[in-house]
Amino acid sequence: MSTLELPSPKLERWRWADLPALQRAAESPRGTAPDLDAALLPLDGPRLVFVDGAYDAERSAPGPVTVGRRAWTSEHPLARFGQLEGWALDLGQEAVTDPIQIVHLGSGGDNHLRGFIALAADAAASVVETFVGSGWANRQTRIELARGARLMRSVRLIQADGFVSIRDEVDVGEAASYAATFLGAGGMGSRIDGELVVSGTDAYAEMGGALLTRGDQRQECAVTVRHAAERGTSHQTWRAVAADQSAASLAARVDVARGAQKTDGEQSLRGILLQRTATVNLKPELEIFADDVKCAHGATVGELDNRALFYLQSRGVPRPRAKALLTRAFVADSLDRIGQEVVREAFVADADRWLEAAL
Repeated sequence: MSTLELPSPKLERWRWADLPALQRAAESPRGTAPDLDAALLPLDGPRLVFVDGAYDAERSAPGPVTVGRRAWTSEHPLARFGQLEGWALDLGQEAVTDPIQIVHLGSGGDNHLRGFIALAADAAASVVETFVGSGWANRQTRIELARGARLMRSVRLIQADGFVSIRDEVDVGEAASYAATFLGAGGMGSRIDGELVVSGTDAYAEMGGALLTRGDQRQECAVTVRHAAERGTSHQTWRAVAADQSAASLAARVDVARGAQKTDGEQSLRGILLQRTATVNLKPELEIFADDVKCAHGATVGELDNRALFYLQSRGVPRPRAKALLTRAFVADSLDRIGQEVVREAFVADADRWLEAAL
């Protein structure tokens, strides 16, 4: 493959992106896709399986989800690669579906896939996505929530290597709710890119999660929430843990339009360095044009509390175990927001496996 036309790291929004790792993942040779059973969660409901971006009908049970080509216009620089087949979930008014599980198996090289979710008034859905394997997995998802619709999205990035790029474009209508949690606990590089528009009054938008990096790995998120209507609420809760010479970067932005009075926007970005050779970058931003709002942000980077470590060791807890307990509690703050117990436990187990390898 020739060199990809990728965004320049000179652009502010892309300055932390590990574009060389993306290029290497795209050029990696095809191998054997990982076993599906290792990635599946014990969930009832529809299931979609994609191998290198191609739909696997034999191992899927799509239910209300349709699979086919999805085309739309996006200004995102990685969207032009996503011209392959995609999937779509369209739920009618007051419709409710069991959790929809989507598994992406990668064997190397590059693969591109588009998703589309449209929930009519008062519809409700939950989508759980898992990425395993290798290669560059490039995903573009557009989400439209009508009045009172509710969507919970949970995404596990546990590829052994390669790169995962995710672009979410979300429109949250009147009194609708969108909540998304991401966990980067594999060996791949990643970029989680979100553009959330709170377009309806009394709407709620939430996006957060945890990025765990070790070795020379780099992961990042770049999320913008735009409030365009009155009485909107948004939360961005992100946690980063970096070990060795790795880097985790969190950029979260809230824009409040002039007419979006009584907006409540909150950002919480926190990072822990397991070694001082690691890096955590934090960039919270607020741009507010309304005068009756409640917006706040917090950003901290530090090391594990030596006093807490000493306390646990004085009670007979070995130092590695004490570090694991404190780090797990730090990460759990961003994962506890997952509403389904089975999914939440799977995310915590992924984080625990990462901690066992890193500490």
